[in-house]
Amino acid sequence: MIIEQGIKLIADGAVIPIVLIAVYALIWKLPKGSSRYDAYCRILLAGLTAFLIAKLLGTAYQPATERPFEILGLTPGASYLDNPGFPSDHALFTAAITLAVWAETRSKWLTGILVVLTLLVCIGRVLALVHTPLDVIGGISVALLGGLWYFSRADLALSKRAG
Repeated sequence: MIIEQGIKLIADGAVIPIVLIAVYALIWKLPKGSSRYDAYCRILLAGLTAFLIAKLLGTAYQPATERPFEILGLTPGASYLDNPGFPSDHALFTAAITLAVWAETRSKWLTGILVVLTLLVCIGRVLALVHTPLDVIGGISVALLGGLWYFSRADLALSKRAG
């Protein structure tokens, strides 16, 4: 019972501190001279792009039509949407937030905390039997795909301003 509650806490509950840390970082830790509007637009567009890629990928490729708990005939250990689960929305969301904080603030310690929490969420989702490792790897990969183009554009703009 205690183990199941711990798994649920990291699978679902660890999303909350990720969001709170990101809000703090993206409001108060943006570098001096950077445009909040530009940063928030990049983050929004990266998130929407990742979401679009995830939905297209999930429609085109679905490795299993049932989640692990359904296959095993068990009760799920965490919340989930009633869909096959590839790619993991939790993994995508938390990885996208982590990438946004890193790209916009370059804060190593905040990003490090977010990476650990994101990995905990991903491990928790697998231990809760609502996702397979492939689902969470897919979610992280889609977050990276969705964000890299926009965040590389931010690096280009910063280097032009510095130079």
